[in-house]
This record gives sequence, C-alpha cells and structure tokens, in this order.
Amino acid sequence: MSELEIHPIALPEVDRWDATVRLGEALVTAGRYVRPGDGWPRGLRRTFDRLGATFLKFGQLLGSSPGLFGEVVAAEFRGTLDAGPAVPFVTVKRAVEKELGRPLDRTFASFEDKPMAAASLAVVHRAVTHDGQAVAVKVLRPGVERRVATDLAVMRPLIGFLGRQVPVGLLEVLPGAVDGLGEQISEELDLRNEARSMAWFAERLVPLGLDALKIPDVVPSLSGRRVLTMELLDGVPVDDLGGIERLGADAPALVKQLVLGWFATALCTGAFHGDCHAGNLLVLRDGRLGLLDWGIVGRVDVDTHRFLRRSVEGALGDQTAWADVHGFFKATYGEAVLAALGMTDERGAETARTMIETFYNQPFGTVDLSLLMGPMPDSPSAQLPFWGQLRRQRRLKKELDASGGVGTPFDRTTFLMSKQLIYLERYGKLFLPDVPLLWDREAFTALLADVPAA
Repeated sequence: MSELEIHPIALPEVDRWDATVRLGEALVTAGRYVRPGDGWPRGLRRTFDRLGATFLKFGQLLGSSPGLFGEVVAAEFRGTLDAGPAVPFVTVKRAVEKELGRPLDRTFASFEDKPMAAASLAVVHRAVTHDGQAVAVKVLRPGVERRVATDLAVMRPLIGFLGRQVPVGLLEVLPGAVDGLGEQISEELDLRNEARSMAWFAERLVPLGLDALKIPDVVPSLSGRRVLTMELLDGVPVDDLGGIERLGADAPALVKQLVLGWFATALCTGAFHGDCHAGNLLVLRDGRLGLLDWGIVGRVDVDTHRFLRRSVEGALGDQTAWADVHGFFKATYGEAVLAALGMTDERGAETARTMIETFYNQPFGTVDLSLLMGPMPDSPSAQLPFWGQLRRQRRLKKELDASGGVGTPFDRTTFLMSKQLIYLERYGKLFLPDVPLLWDREAFTALLADVPAA
C-alpha cells in the first residue's frame, strides 16, 4: 500500500516588531469586546472573529466541543466552523488567475462572487466548469502564511505561560495544542496536500464497504498550491437536526459508518481525518455523509498505532492489553511522571482499563470523552480543592516538561485523536445516545483481524 504523501511548507520568519504589533492588536481587541459576566463568550467570539487566522482555529475547537467547554460556549463559537470573514472578490479572482495561469472566465463558465464558506485559512466559492460540472473552489487567504506565523509567535509564550501557571483542565493541554497547530497549518497551507489526501482516502474507503461515506472528487487540472477545485457536495451540516429531518436521512446509520470509518482508516492505514468538526460533515441530499476539508490528516507512528490497536483490543475484552497500554505512557513520559500521579504499574494498568473501557463501551448519552484531555478522575489531584490541584499540577507539569515525552509523535497524535473522539462523541449524543462507541463488537473484531500486529 502506497503511503500518503504530505509535504509541509516552511512558515516565514517573524521579527519581534511584527509579533509585538500582533500581540497589541489581540489585547486591544479583547479589551474592546470581552467583558466580565455571562456575556463573555460572545465577546471572546467577536474577538476571535476580528483577529481571524489562527485565532479562528481555536474558535473551531471551542465550537465543536461542548463536552470540553460547555454548551453555551460551544453554541456561541459554532459559527466559526465555516463563517470567517470574506475576502474581496477581486482578490480571490486575482489569486485564482495567478495560480491557474489564465483568466477566470476561460477557466470557469461561472464563478460566484460571494463565498459559500469562509474558514480561518481559506474561502470557498461555488463555480461551474465549462463542461457543466458544479464545483467548489477553495482559495487560500492572501498573506495567510505570515499572519499564521505571527499568531503562533504570539500564542506560544502566552498559552505556555498559562499552561505553566494554571495547569488544570484544558489549560493543561493547550500548550501542546499550539505546538501541534504550527505543524498542522504548515501542511494545510499547501492545498496539494489536501488534494492528495482526498484521493488517497477515497480509494481506501472502497474495500471497507463504507458506501454511505462520500469524499469529493478533485479536479486536478484546476488545482494547485493555493487553489483546490473539487466536486460540489450539496447537503446540511451533521448537527442541523431540522435540515436532516427534512432530507429524511438516516442520521444514526450515517454516524455509525462515520465512527467505523474513522477507526478503520486509523487502524488499517495509519492515517485519519484530523478535523471532524460539524462544519466538515454534510448530510447529503442523496442520503450519504460527505467528508470535507482534508487539510488536517493525522498520521500514526508505529508506537501510537500499536497503542490504538491494544486499547481497542482491551475494550473488546483482551485483558492482557492494559499492561501494554500503561507501558506506552510509561515509556513516553517516564516513571517520575507516573509516580507523581501515584501510578504503580499495577494501578496504572487498572486505571487505563477502567477509563478506556468506559470511553469505548458506555453509551454516548452517558460517557464523557472530555476526560481524555484532562486529569484522570481518580487521580490524587482530582480529589483536591482547586488551589491544591493547582499546586500539584504545577509540579506535575514540571515533571512532564522534564520527561521528554511532551511534543513526541505519540503525545501529539494521541492529542489529535482525542479531539476527534470528542467530536464523534457529540454526534453520538445527538443520534445514538443509547449506543456505545464500539457498538458492533463483531465488526471491530473483524477490523482488527485485518490489522498487522505492530
């Protein structure tokens, strides 16, 4: 099986003056919109909207994860999934013509001047080719590379400081998210990576028999580094309950295929869709589920692949898996970190079993996958009052930083996987509240039989 080719770009260097100006802009914008009280989520969302680019990336995480941030915050930020600021049409036209090397009217029979979607890094316009095909044309925002590099230069020290001073809950893991964000965005900013990913995954869905999942076809002759032209899929977002009801689609069956497809690609190909938020999942008019935006694709190294396999095998009943699962954490983060958590080998294996079996086998309606991204519920720090947790987590943070495990492929990939599982949990709560993540034990057992033991 050929490997998926992903080639990141080099983000531009950012001088201190640019970073200082951007920091000032962020602080002034936040000061203008964010106020104490119940209205702060709206003020923060307006701040992110105005700042755009990388800040909208964080807004997408907030809008997609009510399990992490609460329904009020998630509802406020849901619009960031596909509603960033538009780019002037003349700028879009110039970008497309430059990338494809000919006038817009010679390339497309029609090209709508208003975007159908405007995300953090790109805008998407409807168009029709000269042979009559309806397409979606994705165009990178002008100057987005420098803006992203500057945002990261501002975010890293700020989020890192908060993560060191208040390493409790989400703030404990956000520094790792920022570190991974730079790597992800450097891949997203070459749309040829996304084109290759779409074709690669579409080919691999065929033998899995997941006919209800649809990845748009790419139009290679009308695509390049900054422009991606693809088949236009027509439908409604997976969390639009009214729209799905009007279409008469079988949403529970679609979500089951989505979950199985996500695990199948991760286990069988070592790669997975890394941005499964609701803005990227469309219930189509023909009853299928469209999978959009393949700019972020997780790739699983050998150790993380075996960790994922063993965790699923354990959840399906293989009790020998839990010592291995604990062993991955021990090998990555070291005995000092586990000792700080009060984790002997025996207790660590039992805690891994309890948590992962719960995540995989409890119904969506009762499980809380956000615990994957926070302290373990039965850890000593979880039993302390806030200030006690704070002191203990600061000590643990120092141990983690010294362990060498933070920022490793295992650390980054399991974080990205956890985020996708939280997305899947949300759709499960909407449509499958009485069904667990591993609902079809026979199907997942058969899937594992096709996965080579690493």
